[in-house]
Amino acid sequence: MAENLAKFCAGCGYPITLMMLNKTLEKLDLQKRAVLGLDIGCALLAWNFLPINTFQTHHGRVAPTMMGFKRARNNSICFALVGDGGAYAIGLQSLIHAAKRDEPITVIVANNTVYGMTGGQTAPTTLCGQVTPTSPKGNIEEPFHGPEMLKGVIKDGAFLARTAVNEPKQLQEFLQKAIETQQAGHFSLVEVLSFCPTNWKTNGVDTINKLNGLKDIFELGIL
Repeated sequence: MAENLAKFCAGCGYPITLMMLNKTLEKLDLQKRAVLGLDIGCALLAWNFLPINTFQTHHGRVAPTMMGFKRARNNSICFALVGDGGAYAIGLQSLIHAAKRDEPITVIVANNTVYGMTGGQTAPTTLCGQVTPTSPKGNIEEPFHGPEMLKGVIKDGAFLARTAVNEPKQLQEFLQKAIETQQAGHFSLVEVLSFCPTNWKTNGVDTINKLNGLKDIFELGIL
């Protein structure tokens, strides 16, 4: 895993999310049944990160791809790993209808408030006033709150939650709950507030402080 970890930028939050997912699958003895679909973007760097079946999908289409896999092999445990842009911009239509139909898959959204792989441009979750290459004077929009929006369409039994990569115990707890929700036949989504020091242009201390600041804007917990 150390060799694979080098694919991600130094300080990236994705490896933490992936390691917590693997720990959860090990705990539940589900690695052999798990399937991980990756969106285009930083998520695709996880293609051989974990000892489970993994494949790449089209940008914004990871949720419907995993829906199809789940229907074909309903005993599988299906995950869709996607960034905030892939989930809440190009992939929003598919995500909404997956939640509305209560598709029994688990979506994991890495929210680092920027488009990470392409240079840190403004994303749906970019904070108001945040400076990016495409908002040099500061973003003028309020950030998009994905899980809160989905609350209006999900059915009873679905699971929505938000945590952060520097809350590993809660992250693992929510991933386990999301898997159990999928096993019960319902939709689940866990949004994970994540580090992106490369595009945030922050050092170690400032990276932690920025992520902690995001917790004041994006509420953690079961939603």
